[in-house]
Amino acid sequence: MSAISFSRFLNTNGFLSSPTGTLSSSSDFLLSYPLLLPKFHSHLHILSLSPRLSLYPVRSKSSEAEELSAPEDEWLKKLPEKKKPLYSHSLPCIEAWLKNLGFYQSKEDRAVWLVQKSEWHAQLSLDVTDLSIRYLKSGPGSLDKDVERRFSYALSREDIENAVLGGP
Repeated sequence: MSAISFSRFLNTNGFLSSPTGTLSSSSDFLLSYPLLLPKFHSHLHILSLSPRLSLYPVRSKSSEAEELSAPEDEWLKKLPEKKKPLYSHSLPCIEAWLKNLGFYQSKEDRAVWLVQKSEWHAQLSLDVTDLSIRYLKSGPGSLDKDVERRFSYALSREDIENAVLGGP
């Protein structure tokens, strides 16, 4: 997918412009250029302009959940057999598998996944050479300190799942 530079839509005064003149609002921009954001167009609720003229589409959580659930289901269907080593799984399959287990992705680091079970809380990291899980002492349970375990991607998905969900 190619990136679109919005500088081509700026006039000399720094305002958004269209072939018909200066745009006074974000809705004018969408009406003049409806195909610039085709993926977000149906989910777009608010389009705000910052002083630097960056565009920030804001979508509702329900739309986002609907949009994400279908691709996740597709990747879950593509999961290799559970006895296969984790290195034979694609990253989207691993991500869908983790979401299915109750993990959610960290906003700060895409390689970090978090889970909160009633007995423990944990942070899972998809590192280059292995998968690590850190059971957090700050969660429920009686851990004196964080407990970390590392697993090779050569282990089967089933073995890693059983070890991770087994808790500290």
